[in-house]
Amino acid sequence: MFEWLIEPLRYTFMIRGLAAAILVGTVCAVVGTYVVLRGMAFLGDALAHAILPGVAIAYLLGGGAQGPLFWGGLVAGVGTALGIGAITRGGQIKEDTAIGILFAGMFALGIALISSVRSYTVDLTHFLFGNVLGVTDADLYLTAIFGGLVLLLVLAFYKEFLVISFDPILAETLRLPDTFLRHLLLVMIAITIVVSLQTVGIALMVAMLVTPAATAYMLTRRLPVMMVLGALIGAGSGVVGLYLSYYMNIASGSAIVLTCTALFLLAFLLAPGRGLVWQRLRDRQASS
Repeated sequence: MFEWLIEPLRYTFMIRGLAAAILVGTVCAVVGTYVVLRGMAFLGDALAHAILPGVAIAYLLGGGAQGPLFWGGLVAGVGTALGIGAITRGGQIKEDTAIGILFAGMFALGIALISSVRSYTVDLTHFLFGNVLGVTDADLYLTAIFGGLVLLLVLAFYKEFLVISFDPILAETLRLPDTFLRHLLLVMIAITIVVSLQTVGIALMVAMLVTPAATAYMLTRRLPVMMVLGALIGAGSGVVGLYLSYYMNIASGSAIVLTCTALFLLAFLLAPGRGLVWQRLRDRQASS
């Protein structure tokens, strides 16, 4: 067993991949807590796809280099997040409509740009499904810096996000800057998505943002506990998924997301007091 655990750690790319998976799993779960509680899963999915044109432009301008991809995705993600906020500010266009318009438009632009590259299929696969085993030291530093920034913002505005998530009327009474906080949360989600691009890719990003937090939601209703549990589930899924990827020779991003999904299904069935099995037992006892 010990040898089974140590074997992958002989390779530097596995150590970097594990560090990236733990960082990404932690940041995604903490930010994903707000995404789940505020019902913003569609926004997370849309922002994940909307960064594609920024990545594609960076890829084309950089001649295929990996370094500029992060910055291209960051500009596109933050720009789209602020664009959604600007379009919905007057109330004439609802948020889901604005998200749908920008999501489809940005993703189509990304596909159009990538299709201009000769090796279209290979490049698109790399963008869509990530390559955590290809994480470089520079990628790891950027993930740690921007992931740490997001966690610091969550810590700094914890009470404000708590109020606007659970009690919008109280937030209005306290005169909290709702627009600023909403835009800040959108930008934090966009940054989280970009730092996770290398790990699970655009197509699977929403799973890392939603599934660990939703699993923790099945186990507790306390926000701080939910964040900690979600972070442990996200980071643990990253580690387990990478080991599965190594020994079963499957795509690493898919292995990580499938691990997250399996943990959610276990919690959905067996969560103490809230799982489906517990509900059936209560119903049977009530009817007998």
